[in-house]
Amino acid sequence: LCVPAVPVLFKQALENTAVEEGKSLSLRCELTKADATVVWKKGEATLQASAKYEMKQKGTVAELVIHNAEPEDA
Repeated sequence: LCVPAVPVLFKQALENTAVEEGKSLSLRCELTKADATVVWKKGEATLQASAKYEMKQKGTVAELVIHNAEPEDA
């Protein structure tokens, strides 16, 4: 029996968020499947974990924390 894979969808998508320059910002989204692979991008560039970008994932919730936010992070 071949069962097609169910696509992973957003249960809660990202929302526009404002933050003061120099502060940290947390962006969260909720997926329909726990522990699905999440890739964070800015335009075409894939973000990598660093002192600037912190990626977290627990169950169906994926989170990107941007430290020391700057206008270029928009």
